[in-house]
Amino acid sequence: MPELMEPNTAALLAPPPADLADGASLFLDFDGTLVEIAPRPDAVAVDAPLRQLVARLVARFDGRVAIVSGRGAAEIDALFGGLDCPIVGSHGAELRGLEHAEVPERPVALDDVATQFNALADTLPGLVVEIKPLGVGLHYRGVPDAEVACRALAEELATSTGLTLQRGKMVFELRAPGDKGRAIAALMVAMPFAGSRPMFLGDDLTDEPGFATVARLGGAGVLVGTARATEAVYRVPDVATALRWLETIAKDAA
Repeated sequence: MPELMEPNTAALLAPPPADLADGASLFLDFDGTLVEIAPRPDAVAVDAPLRQLVARLVARFDGRVAIVSGRGAAEIDALFGGLDCPIVGSHGAELRGLEHAEVPERPVALDDVATQFNALADTLPGLVVEIKPLGVGLHYRGVPDAEVACRALAEELATSTGLTLQRGKMVFELRAPGDKGRAIAALMVAMPFAGSRPMFLGDDLTDEPGFATVARLGGAGVLVGTARATEAVYRVPDVATALRWLETIAKDAA
């Protein structure tokens, strides 16, 4: 992966221009990009305007739209009430919506991870354990002082199980191998994405492989949120601004 930019450089990134969408494919992270991050993952909902926006984007881009999330693909599909576009779930480990869907087997070691994460959560009220199809997340947003304890347990379990340790916004997750960038690259050689220029909106460290991939393929990443070291080349400050920009580029399909 190319060396990341310094955070002060990222602070100077311009917002994406409207014509960035011309002839492009659009890849969209979910939490922190299309919806605000909630205190608990199960507190997130998708309202009618967001459903309609994504449907208009699919039409605007002639089907060259995919949701790329750390959540399970089935959960994303259920939140939207069904999606007429591919879904990359579990940080790139799941790929649904193409002719040959990829859904790896769940690692058995995740059961022990869930048990140990829950044991820690029992001692520190406010921690949230999120069970995913191919991972288990330990969220400490409700108990910020628990970061050290959560990190220690997650690192210990990553070493003993061989699972991938994924750091995110106030969460440590152990999961099956997967990479948002590789999943985006796989979609980009399939129809209807092939021959277009990729564009990816994301907010978290888990999105950096996606930013690096779209840059390598001649496209652009758009960071949503506060400035930090990133492979993205554009930035918007928050979810609301990202949604307004997406509304602008979807207007042709209104």
